Amino acid sequence: MIAWIEAKQAGLFNSKNITNNILSGFVVGIVAIPLAMAFAIASGAKPEMGLYTAIVSGVAVAVFGGCRLQIAGPTGAFIVILAAITAKFGISGLMVSTLMAGVILVLLGVMRLGAVLKFIPRPVIVGFTSGIAVIIWVGQWKDFFGLPAPHGELFHEKFLALVSSFGQLSPYTTMLGLLSLFVLLASPKVFKRIPSPLVAMVLVTALQAAFHFEGVATIGTAFGGIPSTLPMPSLPSTSMHQVVQLIGPAFTIAFLGAIESLLSAVVADGMAGTRHNSNQELIGQGIANILCPFFGGFAATGAIARTATNIKNGATSPLSGIVHSAVVLLTVVALAPLASNIPLCALAAILFVVSYNMCEARHFIDLVRTGPKADIFILLMTFGLTVFTDLVVAVNVGVGMASLIFMGRMANSVHVEEDDAATRIIYGVDESKAQANGYVHTPEQIAAFDTCCETDVMVYTISGPFFFGAAERIESIITSINVPFTTVVLRFGNVPFVDATGVNVFRNIIKSLEKNGKRVVLCNMQPYVFDKFNKGGILDLVGRENIIANVRDLWTICPSCKSPPAAA
Repeated sequence: MIAWIEAKQAGLFNSKNITNNILSGFVVGIVAIPLAMAFAIASGAKPEMGLYTAIVSGVAVAVFGGCRLQIAGPTGAFIVILAAITAKFGISGLMVSTLMAGVILVLLGVMRLGAVLKFIPRPVIVGFTSGIAVIIWVGQWKDFFGLPAPHGELFHEKFLALVSSFGQLSPYTTMLGLLSLFVLLASPKVFKRIPSPLVAMVLVTALQAAFHFEGVATIGTAFGGIPSTLPMPSLPSTSMHQVVQLIGPAFTIAFLGAIESLLSAVVADGMAGTRHNSNQELIGQGIANILCPFFGGFAATGAIARTATNIKNGATSPLSGIVHSAVVLLTVVALAPLASNIPLCALAAILFVVSYNMCEARHFIDLVRTGPKADIFILLMTFGLTVFTDLVVAVNVGVGMASLIFMGRMANSVHVEEDDAATRIIYGVDESKAQANGYVHTPEQIAAFDTCCETDVMVYTISGPFFFGAAERIESIITSINVPFTTVVLRFGNVPFVDATGVNVFRNIIKSLEKNGKRVVLCNMQPYVFDKFNKGGILDLVGRENIIANVRDLWTICPSCKSPPAAA
């Protein structure tokens, strides 16, 4: 509802904008029809389930989402996950896992975790999306060339089986598949306003209906056609045992759906100059995935290509998303019997183009050519694991490795430096610098420094986050201090953060320094660090009298220097 309120406040429901949104929704609805069927078939479901998913999710996300230009529906990113779920748990398992994923997405939005998902590193996203694209591309060889179904569960097993069966390809199926691919690539240059998937599907379907080419699999021969009526709402059948088994797949769907929808929302913001609400978007996507299984659908998310098409055609409000769903609905009701002649090779050709667009070849190559070695490693590792093992493993390992590398970089950015200049300026050894900093020292104060503080006090400045990754490094540096000073001042002005490990390590540092006869003074702590040290007992361990706000306050605690310098 937030998207609707924002659109209304922006004055986007005047007659001109309403017309633009209706026209844009019509175009996107036409684009969605072949894609929805292709994604459903590739996911192991019936083609009409993809259409039902587009109808329900399109309305739900338009009404409840946080991006007013988002178009939701089945997407290519889900194919690998959903196909595996369908193969193992059947259609009922697919629908139950979708419903569970919807609940998870709503909870993520309610807990305001939308912004957290934006921190997934780019190499991980490009790696697993490119891996998914390769799996989709190879997975469509069977329908594109009319090959026998490959044996094996792993990617390399299916790949080798498909390659070895190329001698059995269907000439007519391959001919229609190549024609579909040619039309998909060439029609945008000829029919600029007509979606190329529609042109390719209609042309190849007309040819098959007219000539009935032998050996060409169609929606009618493979699935018995598409019903012209919508299913009545019903709850997917399941058992508690199956629910427990589907917890992992449900989290996978929710995680990938959240990433995909938020990426799509970011793309929409960049194209239209809008700002989406990431938490509300997750709630909207969650509601869509809860509703879809009740109406014969499966997992849905924000579709980047369809959202971009929506914006390019002049959409300004969520009305276009609802119109898109209405167009798909009317097509199901009015034209379902004609779908029986749609060749599967035409839908496979559409997925060829989808997989090419998904793989982000340009970004992949740019990262390999110009990225840091660590990012290249993460990219290639995530890509390889996605293709040859499992998407969940790939994402977990990719994010884990990226986090470790980032923490290593952050740990290396932490410095502990001897800050002799701070002490010498404050105590007057360099009087010109002291005056430039607002201090005037009497001869007695300078003499006190010469006889006491210059040989008794040393200042060290710590810079960077004091967290578990850097704690050991800081401890080794500070505890190795072996100079003839009895007072060590540690400046924390450049420490923005300290975690539980940092507090514990610093406790050991203080004990080690005091054991070696050194007095520890804490200086210039930021409020967050002060609070953590206070709760961790560090301040009491050091002694409240040894906590100062600024190096110049050393005068107030030095036993031989009785008074601070007078301000200029």
